[in-house]
Amino acid sequence: MHRRDLLLTSVIVLLAWQLFATLIQRDILPTPLQVAQTIVAQFGILGQHFIASALRVIISVIIAIALAVPAGLAMGQMPRLDRIFSPLVYIVYPIPKIVFLPIVLLFFGATDFSKVLMIVLILFFQILVPVRDDAAGLRPELLNSVKSLGAGRRALFRFVYLPASVPAVLTALRLSIGTAVAVLYITETTATLLGLGYYIYLNASTLFDYPATYAGAVSMGVLGLLSYFVADWLERRLCRWKFAT
Repeated sequence: MHRRDLLLTSVIVLLAWQLFATLIQRDILPTPLQVAQTIVAQFGILGQHFIASALRVIISVIIAIALAVPAGLAMGQMPRLDRIFSPLVYIVYPIPKIVFLPIVLLFFGATDFSKVLMIVLILFFQILVPVRDDAAGLRPELLNSVKSLGAGRRALFRFVYLPASVPAVLTALRLSIGTAVAVLYITETTATLLGLGYYIYLNASTLFDYPATYAGAVSMGVLGLLSYFVADWLERRLCRWKFAT
């Protein structure tokens, strides 16, 4: 995505927001200027909530990748292992993971661990499936050419399967960022005092501070957008062959 296109789209969205706020003229829809003033006035507090949410997302992504990539590669390389675990994946994958939130809260309470665990559950399966499919779909002639050089299973994993899985991992991350941030919001509204979800919920339902509510929503949108840009940047760094032209 070009920066010029992103800037143009942002300007159009802000103008549309300003137009609707001017036409409606209600407290529940403040103008972009009012929201911007709130962000500046509460920058310190809002920054603390932003950092707390960002850390939960970063930790969740690292854990999900560390678990899902090896599992996906193993299932893609070993048909017998894939036959054992594929039925479980097909059963669990379509289930919206947010339905597990009450169970997670019962077992682990309203802790940071439960919040991270919910995001990991979402990212794990969305990374596992494409990595497994990519590993299973590698051309046999490619594998045979590497094996002919004396490469064993460990070398194949390191030099063939793992590099081949990187685009699938990053694509899955981009597709699941929105869902992960949405689940983060839901988990942060439960028994916590730090996080953008808590900030939005407090200002919307308790303080009725609508500019602050929108400021929190904008901050959470920025968090998702930054996460998407990081995934895009990593793809350009780690998958340079895709952009060789």
